[in-house]
Amino acid sequence: MTPRPLILVAASGLAREALSAIDAGGDRVVEAILDDDAALHGTSVGGIPVLGPVPRAKGYRDAEFVVCAGKGSSRSSIVSALAAQGVSRDRFASIIDPTVRIPASCTVGVGAILLANTVLTADVTLGDHVVTMPGAVITHNCVLEDFATLCAGVTLGGAVCVGQRAYLGTNSSVRQGVRVGSDSVLGMGAALLTDLPDAECWAGVPAERLR
Repeated sequence: MTPRPLILVAASGLAREALSAIDAGGDRVVEAILDDDAALHGTSVGGIPVLGPVPRAKGYRDAEFVVCAGKGSSRSSIVSALAAQGVSRDRFASIIDPTVRIPASCTVGVGAILLANTVLTADVTLGDHVVTMPGAVITHNCVLEDFATLCAGVTLGGAVCVGQRAYLGTNSSVRQGVRVGSDSVLGMGAALLTDLPDAECWAGVPAERLR
């Protein structure tokens, strides 16, 4: 069966990286990009035209969608906007770079973007619209809730939970058994040793709340 064409939403740097992963896979065709920024309409990203705003999604009844906004909160808002245009959960595709192996004990939700050399070891659960940048390492029994973002080089010890829309900066690391709260931010290069509460920003080694 021929795969459905893809529509990317958000003409972003992440869209460029997703296109690279799609090209490497070689089995999907991207038809268009949608973005609410009118200044981008008529331009292109990686040779793919930006054709209009999110409401145009209702015109692509046979397509699947991938939301390419870098921030989890933005992805969440876009998914809600797409739902208002009749895009149901089963019409979101996941983009997984060919270098990424998904062990049988791991699960990946819809709309995920897993970039090159992301590592899942065993019994990992990824929610919907999770994004992992190149070289992220997610070890046993970790859970990433919907819209979580791991930047390049993030390392999670075993049984870490990352809450909805949380954002972990480049080369940060999290001790085993620790929770990163929903809507929280962990800064670049930080080492998190204790639970990070919801909606707070921590950084440093060891990581502490920024005041």
